[in-house]
Amino acid sequence: MGLSPDDLTASHRRIIERADILIGGRRLLGFLPDSPAEKKVIGKDIEAVLAFIRRRLGRKTMAVLASGDPLFFGIGAKLIEAFGPDRVAIHPNVSSVAAAFARIKEPWDGVRVLSLHGRKNESELFRALAEEDRVAVLTDPERNPAWLARRVMEKLGGGFRLAVMESLGTASERHGWYALAAAAAKEFREPNIALLKREVGVRSGRRPLSLGTPDDEFDHHGGLITKSEVRAVALSKLRLSPGQILWDLGAGSGSVAIEASLLIGKGKIVAFEKDPRRVAQIKANISRFNVRNLRVVQAELPAGLARLPKPDRIFIGGGGKHLPAIISEAARRLQPDGVVVINAVLLQNVHDAQAALRRLGFATEIVQVQIHRCRPMPWSERLEALNPVWLITGVRKEDRRTGR
Repeated sequence: MGLSPDDLTASHRRIIERADILIGGRRLLGFLPDSPAEKKVIGKDIEAVLAFIRRRLGRKTMAVLASGDPLFFGIGAKLIEAFGPDRVAIHPNVSSVAAAFARIKEPWDGVRVLSLHGRKNESELFRALAEEDRVAVLTDPERNPAWLARRVMEKLGGGFRLAVMESLGTASERHGWYALAAAAAKEFREPNIALLKREVGVRSGRRPLSLGTPDDEFDHHGGLITKSEVRAVALSKLRLSPGQILWDLGAGSGSVAIEASLLIGKGKIVAFEKDPRRVAQIKANISRFNVRNLRVVQAELPAGLARLPKPDRIFIGGGGKHLPAIISEAARRLQPDGVVVINAVLLQNVHDAQAALRRLGFATEIVQVQIHRCRPMPWSERLEALNPVWLITGVRKEDRRTGR
């Protein structure tokens, strides 16, 4: 329905006119008092509405009225899940977010959008505010703009301005910008949407990410991190491209996976780590660098790999005595022409890694990376050696005869 009947196209109106049954909230059904169709109100019990539809499938033509766009925090996804995509046709319209940004005349590409409507996801809200300069919030009567302003002042001490678009699509529609303190004391008309915009000069918690990010920019413990120079070589050996799926097994602080996000675009990364303390560090680094395509899995390898999408690339930064078993299980899931890169500091693991890859039919390469870093002395500098690291690369070549 968009914001109101004024947003309905001729095509929308024909669908409504031909429907035997109209289903929607009281406000939306109230826009169509002259329709002869049977009307069913959507209340809090959505399962009862789904049961109502299910009993009439195949016998009646039903039109479900949704405000905004049905697939933008709307009922569309629930209907598709319940009845399957072949039995549901979606006819989108103007979402409240698109309309709100049109009112304040700001572009909204790249804006984080959250819904607090019937959802208790306050932690997600504050993670977004730590990372983003603009966050749009769909509100409800309880978690309204005044509540939102109070919570931001309580948790963050301010730092944002608030735009509120009230009664969108009605004759009493209005919008305005408010200081948080003023918004906290004000009543806003329903329905509404709020935009939190960071004030000029107030920095977010994000840090810039680049290849070769200094080690001390990452949350890690006791120097247990793949050093920046080694990361650079490892990433080059992985031969990453946009759109690929990367597994980081034994991810530690997640530094390799996080820098890899710069190279795979809209691809996906899954970081596996068994130590809960390091899992927390990976999540902290994800938030710190605003990485969007990295998922963390806490698991004891090689368990936990089977249910995930097959990777194009695999980086193994840990494994100990279980390294051969981890390589075998991971390689079994690897896509044709995939690449495995293993980081080893123990001679036994270098031998075991190469032997395991060769048994599996991989072409292998071993590179030793020896880094020396400059350290100041009283009247000059000296070079201090870091522990040598071996990178074992395995490249799978597809057998054109078998396709494997």
